[in-house]
Amino acid sequence: MKQKQIVRFSDAEFYKSSLSHRGKKVCVLVAKRPTVIGIRDSKDRSKTTLRFTPDEWKAFIGGVKKGEFDI
Repeated sequence: MKQKQIVRFSDAEFYKSSLSHRGKKVCVLVAKRPTVIGIRDSKDRSKTTLRFTPDEWKAFIGGVKKGEFDI
């Protein structure tokens, strides 16, 4: 059985999008690791960090750019 790799984000550097407006408090923070992308709430950093594979993240970003989401 393959052992699951644990990736921690406690020491990761999270980034806010350069498109986020300074006055708004609604945004997400992103941290990239070689095998996983971490996403967390900028307002409450103690909440669980969501984890995505690089392929999942690329598909999500591609969908956003194509307007596939009703946001």
